[in-house]
Amino acid sequence: MGYSFKSVTIRTDNSESGMAKINELWADILCGKVPLDFVENGIPVKGLSPISAYSDYENNEKGKYNLSVMTVTADFFTEMEKSVAQGKYIKIDENGESITECANKAWTKVWNLTASGELERAFTVDYESTVPAEYTKDGKAHCYLYLAVK
Repeated sequence: MGYSFKSVTIRTDNSESGMAKINELWADILCGKVPLDFVENGIPVKGLSPISAYSDYENNEKGKYNLSVMTVTADFFTEMEKSVAQGKYIKIDENGESITECANKAWTKVWNLTASGELERAFTVDYESTVPAEYTKDGKAHCYLYLAVK
């Protein structure tokens, strides 16, 4: 394939059909049908990571939003940690046996904290990074969420 993308964006929501669209997008990325530049010839490129960015929220997590999958370098995570330290974002870190399990745990935690009033999200741009178990020191999949706060 003679081209690759830095990012790809879909408009979706958290409904069952919206989740199916997200799963389809990731399947297309991982098999190379949508060639993002963090993978070359089916092998992850050292120093590059895929992340999801959630933006253009219709109102909150119950409405439509844009999901962009993009490639970042380690500098992205350094900057996000600075934003957490400055109180612009909070970080949620969950782990599990699979990416799906840890992502579900992380988002359930967010929705519960939001519903209880403990978390006041800004709904500007939020980020998610999931790391498969085979790439971690503890052998567990990890999901890191960076959520913009008011």
